[in-house]
Amino acid sequence: MASASATATPALASSPTASRQLVATATQHSSGLPSLPLPRQSSSPALHFQGRKPWKLASYWNVVAMATGEAPAEVATELPEIVKTIQEAWDKLEDKYAVTSIAFFTLLTLYGSAGMISAIDRLPLLPGLFELVGIGYTGWFAYRNIVFKPDREALIEKIKSIYSDVIGSS
Repeated sequence: MASASATATPALASSPTASRQLVATATQHSSGLPSLPLPRQSSSPALHFQGRKPWKLASYWNVVAMATGEAPAEVATELPEIVKTIQEAWDKLEDKYAVTSIAFFTLLTLYGSAGMISAIDRLPLLPGLFELVGIGYTGWFAYRNIVFKPDREALIEKIKSIYSDVIGSS
């Protein structure tokens, strides 16, 4: 086996065909099993990328696209309206430190409550009990607020009033 690897080094440097034959004969002599054929190298110039490295493939295709006249995808230079609204609201704030702190602690609370819920979910009886409570409350809420038309209209008015209180009237 050592002689096969010693003779494989010059063959690898000289040509791929010779190295395949040498590796195949070394494999057949080292074990009684026949070796699998080695994959052929493609002779297609498109797959060789004219000597470029595979990680430089993106720049190769970009040049080809520009040479054929295809324009690259347009990048939106304008910010969406929601981002502009958020930037304007952020600029109007006087106490940015407090808002940042509240946002941080809100995310921290959400992370902690998600951990607590997953811990409760691992207990054997509680998930089924909570599911039954949720189904029961959903049925009660639907019967009380959605089934009959006057109750449904009252719910819609309540939602609209809460929405106007939160958003404010401009």
